Amino acid sequence: MGAHPASSELFNNLNKQLENNNCCEMSSKEKRRRVGILGTGDFARALAKRLFFSGYDVILGSRKPEKKAIYAMDQCLCNVQVLSIEECIKSASIIFLAVHFDNVKELLTEHVVKLEGKIIIDVSNRERPSSVTSNAELVQKMVPGCIVVKAFNVISAYAMENDYNSSSKQVFIASNSENARDVVANIAKDMNFRPVDFGGLFAARRIEKHPLRLFPEWKGPLGFAVCVFIVWLIFLIYIYFIEESVYKWEQLFVKVLNKAFCMTGITTLSVTYLASSFATMVQIYYGTKHIRFSRWLDKWLKNRKQLGLLSFALISIHVIMSVLTMSPTYLSSWYHSTTITIPANLTVPLQLKQTAWMNWKGEAACLVGIIAYVVLSFICATTFPSVTDTLNWREWRFAQSKMGHAALLLSVGHVLVMGIPGWLSKPHLIYKSITFLCLIIPWITLLVKLVFSFPLVDRYVMKLRKGWERREKNCTADCARSVTNEVYASFDMNAGKRKACTDACTCPDDPMPMMNFGSSISIIASGKGQLENIPSL
Repeated sequence: MGAHPASSELFNNLNKQLENNNCCEMSSKEKRRRVGILGTGDFARALAKRLFFSGYDVILGSRKPEKKAIYAMDQCLCNVQVLSIEECIKSASIIFLAVHFDNVKELLTEHVVKLEGKIIIDVSNRERPSSVTSNAELVQKMVPGCIVVKAFNVISAYAMENDYNSSSKQVFIASNSENARDVVANIAKDMNFRPVDFGGLFAARRIEKHPLRLFPEWKGPLGFAVCVFIVWLIFLIYIYFIEESVYKWEQLFVKVLNKAFCMTGITTLSVTYLASSFATMVQIYYGTKHIRFSRWLDKWLKNRKQLGLLSFALISIHVIMSVLTMSPTYLSSWYHSTTITIPANLTVPLQLKQTAWMNWKGEAACLVGIIAYVVLSFICATTFPSVTDTLNWREWRFAQSKMGHAALLLSVGHVLVMGIPGWLSKPHLIYKSITFLCLIIPWITLLVKLVFSFPLVDRYVMKLRKGWERREKNCTADCARSVTNEVYASFDMNAGKRKACTDACTCPDDPMPMMNFGSSISIIASGKGQLENIPSL
């Protein structure tokens, strides 16, 4: 019985497709791009493995290749060749320099001629930051005939070898050759990294400083929180132990410190949301958004996230300590008091059952405090990058501004419930009350926000932030150049050319944010830390 013509034709087509696929696979294997790595250390091996699994033919260069059994250290490197330094340089046009920088000069000076015209990718880091020069610039001086690219130094050997789901990790790239930057950017993309162009090789100084940083954005907020905590703690020790013996010294560790954490937390939280109000005042005063903020205000605006997270941490400590001390002995004003009278001439056994439950003050304080903490927890969750990426601007602003001020208002209510009964009973001592003193800055923050929320004021502020100026001037910034129009700085990362267009004023020393490859983006050059619309946190 003969085969159906249509089915036989389909079978032949499938065979042809399979043959074509096999040919494509063979050709892709034959055309694996070749790169060389000078060095056989931990980072070099991790880099070789990552490059090999990204589709590259990797050659390792060693001074003693016969003694380097790479495959014995890692079976995944069985297809990686280990050759001499000279053979590695000859075999590849792209060379990764993965040796300790102390040995770089000796290594490169022997092969200056052979390295001419090749792309050298410097992955080294410094032990101390330097603003005078960088390792990459020193390599360029050692081998002036090659093209040096600074890249991959911010990726650790562990992340290079194990973290394959790392599309969010950035690779900073700097080189005087735009073509070389594009080549290295494509390599970074193949390795599932996100390349970021830093421009010329002088930017390698900034890139090499990056791994040496230790939470630089947290130093200011943390120092501020510590200072506020110390001030409140000294005040508490004075009123509770020195001026009057209210507590025993053994109660300092939880009872008194709990008050200090609470007062510091609400102070830091209010300062977090007070920054945007100060920025709004500056814009209203100058009648324009095109104004460079003072350095202290600029840093304050940039540190709002850290201040908010610190306040959440302090309030979390306060919550834990409050749960531990939740009893009539510690919080007597929160519970109903029970009076027991025992007859004088009692001759029979007497059993007493004492039950204490919260009064209105205790229950109201707990309710408002719990709601405030839940709202703060939600706001804290929105700061996670994975959550932030799912929010649009309106949602993010609602969480950070509206819910933030709501959490601050609830926190103030929590303190008021505990403080008002004491204020009414002893109004002449209100100036010494910790519940009154710790609410001064929060009240200022909420009142200023309320004023700026009035429709008339809000419309005026939004008018300023849309570009309107009260005074008809080209630019009111002190550092502005004499230009007839305000300008934006537009960068096309593919073409690498700067364009000029109208509508903002630039300052000569204004830093420009770094852009990812493969996108044409316009950025505002209106000064350090300045945004078109300041988030009203």
